[in-house]
Amino acid sequence: MDRFHLMQLFVRIVESGSFSAVARELGMIQPTVSKQMTALEDKLGVRLLNRTTRRLSMTDAGREYFERCQRILDEVQEMETDVAGLQNRPSGTLRVNTPIAFGNIHMLPLILAFRRKYPGVAIDLSLDDRYVDLVQEGIDVAIRFGELGDSQLVARHVGSSSSVCVASPAYLSAHGTPAMPADLREHKCITYTYIFSNEWSFDGPDGRQSIKVQGDFRANSGTTIRAAALEGTGIASIPLFLIREDIESGRLLQVLTQFASAPIRISAVYPSARLVSRKVKLFVDFIQQEFLKIPLLHPRGPTRPIPRIRSKPGVAVPSR
Repeated sequence: MDRFHLMQLFVRIVESGSFSAVARELGMIQPTVSKQMTALEDKLGVRLLNRTTRRLSMTDAGREYFERCQRILDEVQEMETDVAGLQNRPSGTLRVNTPIAFGNIHMLPLILAFRRKYPGVAIDLSLDDRYVDLVQEGIDVAIRFGELGDSQLVARHVGSSSSVCVASPAYLSAHGTPAMPADLREHKCITYTYIFSNEWSFDGPDGRQSIKVQGDFRANSGTTIRAAALEGTGIASIPLFLIREDIESGRLLQVLTQFASAPIRISAVYPSARLVSRKVKLFVDFIQQEFLKIPLLHPRGPTRPIPRIRSKPGVAVPSR
């Protein structure tokens, strides 16, 4: 029995949840489908499905085999489409991973625009602030911030994000305002869990300097760090796209405005492989071009202080 046919058969059984449904779909009889599934399990030497009279469920080996079969079948379908000359119509499922806040603010609109341009591509979007294992979790492409360590991933620089140091008015009133980057050593700083070195870099008249900061609060989410800064927990270094409105409203105040924080590198990363699928190439090209249209994702020059919105006498600035 052809192995590729068995892979297709197994995927359809899992997707439909029924041997009988697949038999009807393929013009076969149900015992033949069962026999072929048994042949596949015998060939692999593992059980893929637990069968009862009421339902089917995958074993751990079956789940791993299913995910890999899906990727292989998607790539084969896409390869056949390309070879047939339909290069402008990629197909299959594109699995994208992105940080939560950035995903909601910037990536989701771009992904929907990508879908409109390439309607044959299905999207599986995961939002997660941790660095997921792309190979283990079946991710085609991920968006990551900051400098990347050595890995087996291919990284492409697609943009940059300005970062600013901010604190709440209450915190600065109680603890004072730092005048120089070195003053941060005397302050409580809110740090990011997934950056192992708590060094913040600044560009000033004497060049770039890095300050090792410390504090008693850290988090693995940009939105959580923002919330902690708003509550007066300490000084935070946060991407500008996440807190621009807080600065404009005065809920957060910029500090060290004469020292530009080093921009945060934004990369699209994907597993290194002999063949990168066409849909991944098109997607990375697409977001790189779209990022160019968003000033906050391609800052030029030092970040200037964001002016606060001034309310008229007797009129409060509305909260957003």
